[in-house]
Amino acid sequence: MKRMTIQSTIGFALSALAVSILTACGGGGSGASIDITDGGIRGTGSSVGPVSGFGSVFVNGVRFDTGGLNGQVQSDDGIAAESELEEGMILRIDGEWQDDGTGTANVVEYDDTLRGEVESVAPDGSGAGGYVELVVMGQTVIIEKQTVVNGTTFANLLAGNGTGLNVRVSAWRQADGSFRASYVGVLTRNTKADVELEGVIEEGSVQQGSFTIGDIEVTYDASTVVFGEGLGVSDLVAGRFFEVEGDYSTGTLQAREIERDDFRRYGRNTDADIEFTSIIQDPFSPDGSGSQQGTFVISGLIVRVTDDTGLDDDLAVSDLQQGILVQVEGEFTGARTILAEEITLREANAEVTGVITSVVDRTAGTFEVGGVWVQVTSFTIITDNDNDSRTSLENLFAGDQVEVEGVEREDSSGRIFLEALKIEREESEDDGEEQREFELEGKLRGIDDLSITVLGVRMTADASAFDDDAPRWEIEQLVNPVTGEFPVVEVDYLPVVVGQYPYEATDIELEENEDD
Repeated sequence: MKRMTIQSTIGFALSALAVSILTACGGGGSGASIDITDGGIRGTGSSVGPVSGFGSVFVNGVRFDTGGLNGQVQSDDGIAAESELEEGMILRIDGEWQDDGTGTANVVEYDDTLRGEVESVAPDGSGAGGYVELVVMGQTVIIEKQTVVNGTTFANLLAGNGTGLNVRVSAWRQADGSFRASYVGVLTRNTKADVELEGVIEEGSVQQGSFTIGDIEVTYDASTVVFGEGLGVSDLVAGRFFEVEGDYSTGTLQAREIERDDFRRYGRNTDADIEFTSIIQDPFSPDGSGSQQGTFVISGLIVRVTDDTGLDDDLAVSDLQQGILVQVEGEFTGARTILAEEITLREANAEVTGVITSVVDRTAGTFEVGGVWVQVTSFTIITDNDNDSRTSLENLFAGDQVEVEGVEREDSSGRIFLEALKIEREESEDDGEEQREFELEGKLRGIDDLSITVLGVRMTADASAFDDDAPRWEIEQLVNPVTGEFPVVEVDYLPVVVGQYPYEATDIELEENEDD
């Protein structure tokens, strides 16, 4: 089967038709001069990843037409229609890809990873505010800035609030058994009678009619419990991961359904095509004579990388480390083995926070925040922390307060921009008298006695702006354009009326020192 990479889908989004579609949903058209690799899935296959927009459904950057399904979603978690889906929920779509980079969905599936009451909330202990740990059904759930939070806010959870909330979680399981959430949504109903748990069966816990996951005892009646296809009582052995749905009203989980864990959503037949986004469990391990031959493990799948595998800009096989979020396109060569054709970074490595300081170009899908050029694509999730209704590029305007998480890119002309993975519109706290402040995190690509350049923004930076633990001279030694070594810094800055540059840095810290 001839293939066309998902990166080229961004190229197709340049067409007026694609742009008009995207601006009506979560993402937007790509007007950047981005290097596009030829290839990708064309024909039939599966796509597994977070929803990034609607107007049909966008998954992994592809708009899947769901008209033939009449909006129906396969799920036993209380979601039956496309209108009930939210950005960030991880879907599996079986369907067909057209030459223009769009797709037609034959099946849309959704399944909660966890569903139940939040037992505890633990904000980032470093004080940096990068993540929150929730415990749901005894399982640790990591919420970070890329997570879509619905019904409450990341800031509210970061403040330690949220214990007792009933939530549904759509997440990726990490190597240590914890979960990294793509979506967390508050449910208005009590979930005790209808919970969902995923985890490993504990050693020594398997008894006739019962076993333990974490600290939760699971009981079942072998004559009435519904097992997943091909499963039975004999499969319930210690060390294996399962998903259990049932009634937790009594403090013991009485199972109605026992199914394989969420890794089942990635399964396909040999020679089948797949594109999926997930967390790397085991890092890349070289095993051949080629420059990038080897394998890594992701969602229980062994991904083989060859010299023919296309890697994202600035992505090397040495970057394929445990815990990194990537998108893989390839073909199954065995039951759990994929030959990778394209690997794309989906882990945010840069961000900017502040008001939109330019007109929002809805055709190109671009705007500026404090001098940072932001590019919206069909992968971009757009949310509103003050409104749980669906939000799109059409709803963003100059002056809106936003937080943008994304990947730092460089276009063919050398311009640095932020390819947005998630844009959250925030309620403005400006009382009309405060100066407009900005924060950014990105690679320090230029530094001299008077200025710094980060995320394409050159700004005045005197010695007083640098952190005591990392003064100017120390940071300057870390910058090496010849080898491409650029330290990541966090910068607070302000607009200025008088001066050589339009912005002035007020605080500069090395990212590695931010927790100190």
